[in-house]
Formats: sequence, structure tokens, C-alpha cells
Amino acid sequence: MRNISFALTTAQIRARSKTVTRRMGWLDVRAGDKLMACEKCMGRKKGEPLVRLVVILVDSVRRERLRQMTDVPRYGRAEVIAEGFPELTPAAFVKFFCASHKGATRETVVTRIRFRYLEDEAVVPSEAPADRAQLELVFP
Repeated sequence: MRNISFALTTAQIRARSKTVTRRMGWLDVRAGDKLMACEKCMGRKKGEPLVRLVVILVDSVRRERLRQMTDVPRYGRAEVIAEGFPELTPAAFVKFFCASHKGATRETVVTRIRFRYLEDEAVVPSEAPADRAQLELVFP
């Protein structure tokens, strides 16, 4: 199962308030794919564990310009809520996205992924050697 990082939105994933994510790239993801939502996938320090949060199931995937969130206000409002940021305006979300994704502008075509949580799927706590005892408790 492929990992997907939610380093910027871990709190929203933990709260289950996020059902849409926008990504640079991710051209090969398809509806029906199961993904392991993780706290941080890349850029971990040596020995830093991969923290798995929950398995998600991709419901739909499409490509769209980031600016669609501000060009269509009603759509943008619904999308910031689905992204887990009900307190942001669509313009503020687009600004946040561009600031946190190198090279992104309002004109950037991003991959919009809508998903749902699969609570019944097993999630291994982490891959850190220090968690071995915990893993033995979970999987005797």
C-alpha cells in the first residue's frame, strides 16, 4: 500500500475533518486506491519513525487549476471545509498552498483527491525499532 503524507494537515486527519487533499503530481492515483495516511513520509531524520495514521480509500481524482477555488466562491468555500480548514477563505487557502508547495501559483494544475477513512483497516503503529515491544503486544 502506498503512503501519503499529511505533514501539514496531521491534525485534520486525526480529527477526521479532512476528506479532500490537493497534491502537486500524484498523476497515477486512481479512485479505488487504498493509501496509508502518514504523519510525514519524506525528510525524516535517521531513526525517526514513520507514523501511520489511518488507511484511506480514494473516492475520486481529478486535475484542476488551484485558482478554481477563488474563481468559483461557492465551490471554494465547500472545498476549504473538505480540506479541513473551515476557518480559511478560499483565497487564504490558495495562499497557504502556494506558500507550502515550491513553484505553486494560482495557475498551477493540481491533483484533487477525495477520500474516505477506512477505520476497520489495521494500522501498524510505526516502523521504529523502539516500538518493537509495542508491536509484539499488538501482534503476539
